[in-house]
Amino acid sequence: MVSGEWVCAVTRTAIIAAMAGELKPLVRGWKHERVDGVEVWKHRDDNLYVAACAGAGQAAATRAFAAVERDAPVDLVFSLGWAGALRTDLAPGVAYNAAGVIDARTGERFNCDAGAGAEWLVTSPVVADEREKLRLAGAYGAGLVDMEAAAIARLAQMRQIPFYCIKGVSDGLGARLPDFNRFIGADGRFELARFVLFVLVRPKYWPELIRMGENSRKASEAMAKALSEFLEGREGTESEVR
Repeated sequence: MVSGEWVCAVTRTAIIAAMAGELKPLVRGWKHERVDGVEVWKHRDDNLYVAACAGAGQAAATRAFAAVERDAPVDLVFSLGWAGALRTDLAPGVAYNAAGVIDARTGERFNCDAGAGAEWLVTSPVVADEREKLRLAGAYGAGLVDMEAAAIARLAQMRQIPFYCIKGVSDGLGARLPDFNRFIGADGRFELARFVLFVLVRPKYWPELIRMGENSRKASEAMAKALSEFLEGREGTESEVR
C-alpha cells in the first residue's frame, strides 16, 4: 500500500475503463463530458481525478488514456473494469487487485506498483470463452482476463508513473454466454441494439446473462469501494479486494 503521505502528494489520478457501466458507482456526481468520442468524468477535492472509457480493446484504452492527458500529464493510473475468471476459486462479483498484467499478443509482463494483490491478469485481443480461458490460464498462469489493461500498463511504464489494476469479476470460468466478439465494433464499442435482438430469440442465454448482469453490478460497486479506500489512504480493504 502506498503511504498516506505519498497519496496526498498526487495531484492528478487517471482511471481507465472500457465501458461506462464499469465506472458508474465511482463517478456518480462527477462532471461528465465527451472528448473526441471518449466518455470522460472529472472530480476535484484536494486532488484531481479523471476517469475515461472508450470501448473494449487496447486501441480504445489508448484513446481513453490520451483523453485524460489532454489537459495535463497524470501522476498515476488505474486500469479498472470487468474481467473474466480463469479459475473456479475467483468469485464473480468480487474485486481483485492484480499483481501484474500480461499482454497475450506479445508476452510482455508489467508489474503493478506497491499494494498489488496476488493474481496476475492477462490481456486478450478477444472476449474469452471457457475454452480460451482454460488455454490462457495454462499458458500464462493468470487468474483473470480482460482486453485493455496491458495497453494502460505499457503507457504508464513509458511515462514512468505508478500503475495499478483493480478488476471485478463479471463472469466465472464456466459461464455459458453468447459470443460477445461479434458485437464489438472496430472502434471497440459494444453494439447493444444488435446484441439485444440476438439474445431476445435465444432464451437459453437469459439465465446466465441475468447472473452476469448482477455480478457485474456487484463487481462495479466493489471496484469503486476498493479504489476510493485506496485513494483515501485507508487500510483494511480485505473484504473487497483479495
